[in-house]
Amino acid sequence: MNIEAYFNPDFTLVKKLIFLLMTFAAIGLCVLIIYGISVAIAQRYNEKHRDEYLREDFDVRIHKLFEMIISGTSVMSFSCAYVIINHVYALYEKGVIGGLTEAEATFIQAWADGKDFMLLLLICLSCVINSILDAIIIPLKLLTGEEKATMRMLGMFYVIILLVFLNAIGDGSQYGPVMMYYFGLMIGRFVYFDASFKDFIENIKRVFLNLPYLLTSLALTAVLGGLGFQLGYFLERNYYIVGIFYAHLFMLVCITLIHYGKAIIDLATRKKT
Repeated sequence: MNIEAYFNPDFTLVKKLIFLLMTFAAIGLCVLIIYGISVAIAQRYNEKHRDEYLREDFDVRIHKLFEMIISGTSVMSFSCAYVIINHVYALYEKGVIGGLTEAEATFIQAWADGKDFMLLLLICLSCVINSILDAIIIPLKLLTGEEKATMRMLGMFYVIILLVFLNAIGDGSQYGPVMMYYFGLMIGRFVYFDASFKDFIENIKRVFLNLPYLLTSLALTAVLGGLGFQLGYFLERNYYIVGIFYAHLFMLVCITLIHYGKAIIDLATRKKT
C-alpha cells in the first residue's frame, strides 16, 4: 500500500487539463456573480467615486472567496491525511500489508502510541500550510487579520459540513475525531477565555455576513466533486474525501492563476493611465 493507490492511473494529463478547464469555468462563473454584486452595490455611490469603490469592493470580495478556498483546502489536507494514515494503520493491524520500511514502521508505531498528539500535529501543519498559501504563494493583502480569521473559521465549518455529508452517504471512514477537533477549535474561536458577550455577538455577526462565501465554496465542491466522480476521474473505492481533496487542489491552481493574471492586468492598466 502506497500513496499511488489513492490516485486514478486513468486520470491522464489530457483529462486533468479538461478538469482544470471545468474548474476555471466554475470559479469564473462565481467571479462574474461577485462582480455583478459589486456593480449593483456601487450604484449607491456618486459617479465620481463609483469606479474606485467598485474596484476595491470587488477585490476584497474576491480575496474573501480565495481565502475561503485556501482555508478549505488546508483543512481538507489534514482531514485527507488523517483518513489515509488511519486506513493504512488499520490494514497494518489486520496484517493485510507488511514489508514496511524502517521510516514507515516508525511512523505507524508513533501513530499507534500517540494518535491524539499526531492529530494535533497535523492540525498545526494545516495551519502552517494555510499561512504559507495566503501570505506567500497567493498573498491576500487586502484582507485584515480579523477577516482572514473569520474565513478560516468558516473553512473549518465548511469541512465539518463535508465530513457530515460523507458520513451520511456511507463513506466507510471514521471522521468523528476530525470533526470533534474542529468543533473544539470553532468553539474556542467563538468563546475564548477572556471574551465578552459583545465579542461573541461580533464573531457571530461576522460569520453570518460571510456565509455566502461558505455556500459558494460548498456549491463549487459539489459541482466539481460530482463531475469528477461521474466522469470517472476520481476513485470512489479510495474514499470520497480523497477525490474531493483532489478537486480542491485544482481549485487552488485556478485561483493562483487568476490571482496573478488579475495582478498583471491591473499593473498594465495602471501603466496606461
